[in-house]
Amino acid sequence: MRKNFGKKSWLYPMPVLIVAAYDEAGVPNAMNAAWGGIFTDETIGVCLSEGHKTTKNILSTGAFTVSVGTAESLAQCDYVGIVSGNKVPDKFAKAGFSAVRSEAVNAPIIEQLPMTLECTLVSYDKESNHLVGRIVNVSADESILTDGKIDVAKLRPITYDPVNHNYIELGAKAGNAFSDGKQLK
Repeated sequence: MRKNFGKKSWLYPMPVLIVAAYDEAGVPNAMNAAWGGIFTDETIGVCLSEGHKTTKNILSTGAFTVSVGTAESLAQCDYVGIVSGNKVPDKFAKAGFSAVRSEAVNAPIIEQLPMTLECTLVSYDKESNHLVGRIVNVSADESILTDGKIDVAKLRPITYDPVNHNYIELGAKAGNAFSDGKQLK
C-alpha cells in the first residue's frame, strides 16, 4: 500500500549546491541552493530567487560557481543557506570560506569545497526563478582524486532530505552503471 502526500518538491538525492559569485566590487558571496542539478550535457539549472545577493551578483557579473557541499564542510554550507548576504555583508568570511578567482570565469572558487563547476550565465527567468548556466570548467582539488578521477568516497558529498530536513552523506557504491542491467537482457 502507498501513502499519497500531494504536490511536494521531494526527490532523492537533492544535492547541496553552494552557489558563489562576486559583486561588482569583487567581494564574494555564497548561498546554499537545494533545488538544482545538471540541465543538459553542458548546462546546470538552479532555482534562485532574485532577492538573494548571490542572484543579484550573478545577474550583474554573468558568472558563478557551483560547488558540491561535503560532509566536512556541512556547518559552513548550512550557514550560507540560513544567513542572508543582504543582511550580513561578510557572510562568506563568517562561514569560514576563502576564495580564489576562477581561471575560467569571473567568479570565486571556494577553497574549502573540493569540487566546483565554473559557469557563465545563460538565462534567468524572473517568474520561475530558474537560472541556467553553461559549465565552462569543472575543477577538483587533488585531495579528492584517485587515478586522476574524482573519487566520491574522498569527496564525501551531502544531499538534502527535504522530508525530514536533514543532510545525508552519500555513501557506498551500489552497483555498476551501464553494466549491471545487462543481466536482464
